[in-house]
Parts: sequence; structure tokens; C-alpha cells
Amino acid sequence: MIDANTIITQEFNAHLKTIESIIDTMEATLEEAALLVVKTLKNGNKVLLCGNGGSAADAQHIAAELTGRYKTERIGLPAIALTTDTSALTAISNDFGYNRVFDRQVEALANKGDLLIGISTSGNSENILSALKLGKTIGCTSIGLSGNDGGKMNELCDINLTVPSNDTPRIQEMHILLGHTICHIVDEAFK
Repeated sequence: MIDANTIITQEFNAHLKTIESIIDTMEATLEEAALLVVKTLKNGNKVLLCGNGGSAADAQHIAAELTGRYKTERIGLPAIALTTDTSALTAISNDFGYNRVFDRQVEALANKGDLLIGISTSGNSENILSALKLGKTIGCTSIGLSGNDGGKMNELCDINLTVPSNDTPRIQEMHILLGHTICHIVDEAFK
């Protein structure tokens, strides 16, 4: 028999432990990241987001909060999740390999001054790293949402918001919290 109450308590406690691990260490870096998003958008540039699996869903979620709204009525803001165009995803994967699925879109869509947000719980997803490298050559700034020790994204991101955990679900929960916090700050800047 499954002890659902024990599982629920364990999950909630693991979540609380993870959030407690970032409360004191993340605030200044998160503020810097949010202000970079605001600056990018106020300068007339766009935000591009990419991730795999649950991180792809987070990229889409954050892009939707920016183009629509988070909480406040404001103008729609330019944000594109590079995870949503199935024709592009499958064609690029087929023709160039999955490691090129995001950098090829960055090459096609990014301009100098745009912001690329790469999401990877390990900080080492090859297709995210490739997109960040190419974005840098175009003149994009970058924010990472990562976990563990930040992985190789530490070297490639202007700001890497690293959740100090190796538990993928906990990292993903914090990523959407960080994304929502950024979106709230953006809402306030554009209301």
C-alpha cells in the first residue's frame, strides 16, 4: 500500500528545504537578472528562451507571461520560446542534429541587444550551451536558469541563477518561481 501522506510530507519538506537554500543567496543576483530583462525590453529588444523537457515547458511559460501578462495589465512584450515550433524543431533536428535545435533558431531570430534565457537543470545541456555560445557572438546578453553547481553555463551566461540542488523536480520548481519573480518585476516596470 502506498503511504501517500508520507510522500506528500516528504515532497513539501524537500521543496521548503530547496527554497530556504536560495533565500539568502539569490536575491541580489535575481534582482540583477530581472533588471536585465527590463532593460532589454525597454531598449526595444526581445527575449528568447530555450530548454529541454520540463525546462522547455518553463521557457514557454515565461514567454507567455511576457507576451501576455503575469499579473498586471500592460503592453505585450516580445518574448519567444524556441521550443514551440514543431516544424523548426523537427527539421533542424533532422538536418543538423538535436544539438543544433536552438542555436539555429538563435542564428535566425536573434539580434544584437536581445536577451537569451537558457534553462538547464544540469547546466550542461549541449543544445543550450551551443545556443548561448552563438548568442554571445551575435551580441545577445544571457541569463541561465540552472541547478547543481551551474555547470558549463557558468562560463557562458552573463548571469546564471543556480539552484544549489541535484534534485531535478526541486530545481524546476525554483526555476518557475524565479521566472515568475522576474515577470512580476517586468510587470511593475511596464504598467
